[in-house]
Amino acid sequence: MQLLETRASAASEQLGRLRGEAERLAPVDGESQHTELPDELVPADADRAQTLLRTATAELATATATLDTARAAHAELLHAHRTAEDSAGGFDETAALLRDLLRDHGADDDTEAPEPYPGSLDEARQSAAEARRSLRGCAADLSTAESAVREASDVLVRHANSTRYEQVRTPARQQIRELPAAALPEHAEKWAAAFAPRLRVLTDELAQLERNRDSIVDRLRGLVESALTTLRSAQRLSQLPEGLGEWSGQEFLRIRFEEPDQATLTERLGEVIDEATRAALRKNSDLRRDGMSLLLRGVQAALEPRGIAVEILKPDAVLRAERVPVGQMGDVFSGGQLLTAAIALYCTMAALRSNDRGRDRHQHRHAGTLFLDNPIGRANATYLLELQRAVSDALGVQLLYTTGLFDTTALAEFPLVIRLRNDADLRAGLKYISVEEHLRPGLPQQDPNGGTVHGEITATRMFKRATTSPDTAQVRAPGPADE
Repeated sequence: MQLLETRASAASEQLGRLRGEAERLAPVDGESQHTELPDELVPADADRAQTLLRTATAELATATATLDTARAAHAELLHAHRTAEDSAGGFDETAALLRDLLRDHGADDDTEAPEPYPGSLDEARQSAAEARRSLRGCAADLSTAESAVREASDVLVRHANSTRYEQVRTPARQQIRELPAAALPEHAEKWAAAFAPRLRVLTDELAQLERNRDSIVDRLRGLVESALTTLRSAQRLSQLPEGLGEWSGQEFLRIRFEEPDQATLTERLGEVIDEATRAALRKNSDLRRDGMSLLLRGVQAALEPRGIAVEILKPDAVLRAERVPVGQMGDVFSGGQLLTAAIALYCTMAALRSNDRGRDRHQHRHAGTLFLDNPIGRANATYLLELQRAVSDALGVQLLYTTGLFDTTALAEFPLVIRLRNDADLRAGLKYISVEEHLRPGLPQQDPNGGTVHGEITATRMFKRATTSPDTAQVRAPGPADE
């Protein structure tokens, strides 16, 4: 009974495996069989089915091997076919080349028939290969040369069509513009022979222009360097005298800039000259080309990119050493301060002009005279008048103030005041200013028993009317009626 139960369990297990395999191998589409078999191949039992399965497996392996062999043979045949097609294409190209060569030389009836190659077949093949290589090289060189000729023709046509040469009316330019590009190389030699003398003349003229340009640049460079030296001298000559508080010994002007080296300066000045030359050729150009404008542009170019910085001392009651850029003078200076600064600047420029003329301000004190039209109306503060007179005295400039105001506080600062009255000749339409009285506040009295006093006015130039008394002097002047 135990043995029978063991056998039944094993049989049940085998039955389950067989059912699972049968379900796995069953057709998925719900059909009863995978394929139709002939009657002789339908198995009657399991042993017959195993036998037929082994036979079919062997036949499948044989067919698979045969298929692989056939595929390999087919691939070889395809490769051979492609090789044959490539060879046929090469032969076609060679045949076409030979036909072209035959057509090129077929029209020449005088060409002798080629002689047979005297060497062997291998030597003939080697010689033919070398000839073909040489032919390919020559063909490549020919193509390169033709491309260079076409490019040169295009450049020539573009050059002739340039707007720079619209005023040129030579026949050669018209031919270059009108002829087709393929016909240009035929005339190139003739044009080259015709243009050679003109090229030499233009080359000489350009060389002369370049020498003239260099000469102009050198001259302008000397003027610019002299101008920069003048700027440095202006700062040096603006040094104030002692007795002005913090301003004592200070330079009224402070001019700062970086001076370029010679090579950079020459290059920048060359650009200025070139721009002026181009402006002369342009129509409706408003660029001025006079000497002073060129000098100013040259100085501006020399001081690029940082430019020049000019600072001036700001006049105030306590004379603090406060400097203000000249561009801000109109914003931070009052009217009197602005006038005082202008007077100081004029005195500095007058001293600079005197210095340029070779006069030493310590030996030649007189650097000029400045007539001022009613400055007391704007600058009547005592410290402003003292500052004006101190700067003018240090720089050797004589200041002559004219005013119609009777400001005793301001007039007390001057050592000599001349009051004038206006006389008019209505018939002649002329106006005269005559001296009314002299006021000398604070002047030292000259001792009649003393020696000669230097530094005082000893002579004047005046105009006297014949009908007036000898003690009344009238000086002709174009001033207004109230002065």
